[in-house]
Amino acid sequence: MDQTQTAATAKNAGGGQTQAANPGFKELKAEAGAAGGRDINFLLDIPIEVTVELGRTRMYIKDLLQLNQGSVIEFEKIAGEPMEILVNNRLVARGEVVVINEKFGIRLTDIISPTERIRQLK
Repeated sequence: MDQTQTAATAKNAGGGQTQAANPGFKELKAEAGAAGGRDINFLLDIPIEVTVELGRTRMYIKDLLQLNQGSVIEFEKIAGEPMEILVNNRLVARGEVVVINEKFGIRLTDIISPTERIRQLK
């Protein structure tokens, strides 16, 4: 027996030896743009959810049930405070609301540092 066969030999419950078969894996070859490279183009088509958060508040269910058309909900944020931009529910930036061609948009004013984003994961 060679070293490979010796390493794959083990004793079974009856005291005899059992030999494991060689799995016969093919050799891996590096391809252009493979995981070892820097090509991340395959990530560009993955959809993400972008949310701009106007504010938050807490209320009781009884208060929620009393809301009707024209009711006003007060948020914790102060007027003029930057909005939070979340990507897949993770804070990535802050910005201010703008109007472009009668549609709302957001101008980024602060990008969250990679260190702070990693801290959010914990």
